[in-house]
Amino acid sequence: MDYKDLANLIFPKAKEISYYEEKYPRRDLKEGAIVTRYAPSPTGVMHIGGLYQALIAKKMARQTEGVFFVRIEDTDQKREIKNGTSEILTSLKHFGLEPDEGMISDIEEKGKYGPYKQSQRKEIYQAYAKYLIEQGKAYPCFCTTEELGSIRKKQEEAKIRPGYYGIWAKCRNYTVEQMAEKIKNGEQYIIRFKSPGREDKKIKHKDVIKGNVEFPENDQDIVIIKADGLPTYHFAHIVDDHLMGTTHVIRGDEWLSSVPLHLQLFYELGFKAPKYAHIAPIMKNDNGNKRKLSKRKDPEAAVNYYEKEGISEKAVEEYLLNIANSTFENWRRANADRDITEFELHLNKMGVSGALFDMVKLLDVGKTVISKFTAKEVYEEAFNWAKKYDKELEKMLQNKELSLKIFGIERENKKPRKDIAKWSEVKENIEYMYDEHFLEKEQEYPYQVINKKEDINKILSLYMEKYYDEKDDKQTWFNKIKYLAEEMGYAKEVKEFKENPGKYKAHVGDVSTVLRVALTSKTNTPDMYEIMQVLGKDSIKKRFEKAKSERNHI
Repeated sequence: MDYKDLANLIFPKAKEISYYEEKYPRRDLKEGAIVTRYAPSPTGVMHIGGLYQALIAKKMARQTEGVFFVRIEDTDQKREIKNGTSEILTSLKHFGLEPDEGMISDIEEKGKYGPYKQSQRKEIYQAYAKYLIEQGKAYPCFCTTEELGSIRKKQEEAKIRPGYYGIWAKCRNYTVEQMAEKIKNGEQYIIRFKSPGREDKKIKHKDVIKGNVEFPENDQDIVIIKADGLPTYHFAHIVDDHLMGTTHVIRGDEWLSSVPLHLQLFYELGFKAPKYAHIAPIMKNDNGNKRKLSKRKDPEAAVNYYEKEGISEKAVEEYLLNIANSTFENWRRANADRDITEFELHLNKMGVSGALFDMVKLLDVGKTVISKFTAKEVYEEAFNWAKKYDKELEKMLQNKELSLKIFGIERENKKPRKDIAKWSEVKENIEYMYDEHFLEKEQEYPYQVINKKEDINKILSLYMEKYYDEKDDKQTWFNKIKYLAEEMGYAKEVKEFKENPGKYKAHVGDVSTVLRVALTSKTNTPDMYEIMQVLGKDSIKKRFEKAKSERNHI
């Protein structure tokens, strides 16, 4: 009996690997095109680090006219969570990271290199495991859980490296006949890779991000096929990345230490290895200490946090590219209106240590991104978010005509308003514009410099009686506020006030503040002229009457 007989005994129905090599031919792409993948396990909530990897992978494929595909690595079925796959794919779609190929829903896929779910590729992995057994490069292991525990205990007591290797790999030295006999006797087994490596030898490897790295060779006889017939991650991704034509494996740097094993598996299977690019994790400043962003400790670690908070997916994408390449910020400054797809990402310019996550910076990016939206885009995004997360805002936005006018204030010009960082801030930023909210609630009025009741009431009354005309253009409107200031004994120019501070109690800017606060109860709003144009005479009059009757001056 030889290894081929043993392989047939273990996998009698497995096809020759030539079948799969023909079924999945090499991709016909232009020179330099990159094929990347995002290959998550549906074992938990999607992490922002996963989104980061997917963004980098798609970006690299897109800018080289390559292919980005999604593969679901669901061979660890004990840890799989309900709806895990659909939640991952929904998140990718929400952030505009739909794949060119691969899984597009829990049960649907597109592309010629599927199935793109590892649990549906069992026969493929078994064919390649059979091939390794035929070559004498893999073998069945019959060690029980108790025996493996005993080996580990002895290694710990001797203070030596744990694992299944060298003299500790007891099943690797059985003869083919002994292995066959155990199988025929019904003994349970798994399949292990027979590593040719030696721990005292080194391998040198050039990671696309980390640069030159050096590791001991792998000498562990790792499990490649488990007792349920499904592969381990190590084996499955080697076979899949070969057959699917992956040119660059972009993944978290927690996998960096596995490179010796993975390169060894590629070599022993006779495959060309892809290039590896290990991304540093996203970090957080925790009381002066840097640590990885944690799903357990940090709400912002979960991708669904950004949707719930209403942080624009475009802002998240911009921010993550900012983290990815230090050149992005200067590019964006020089190309404020260019589409993000025009930025060229370079893997070798990614940082080797983890970038700090900065929510303040992200929200600042959010303000800039949303400032470039049209009123219609802001309305649609805010309304869609509100339907899911804020029923009160949804009700406000039912009046589409008014809402579009409100969102149109100080927008689509050279210096658009930057008051909205995320959709969950919309309500507090615009509710004062809706009479049903503003007039029915008790307001506080932070008038600041001009704060005597009689002065405020006189300004409001004079303005409506003598100076307000809804047909005025902006310059005429502002000139009239100057005349009002002058009539009240205030400086009609700020410059005049600064030159003669003892002559005047206030200036035109202070008068504007009274009008603004009476209208909105806020000192800082978008352009007041545009606010008045949207509110109209009746609403302005009601608001001024309300302000005159209120006592809540700050």
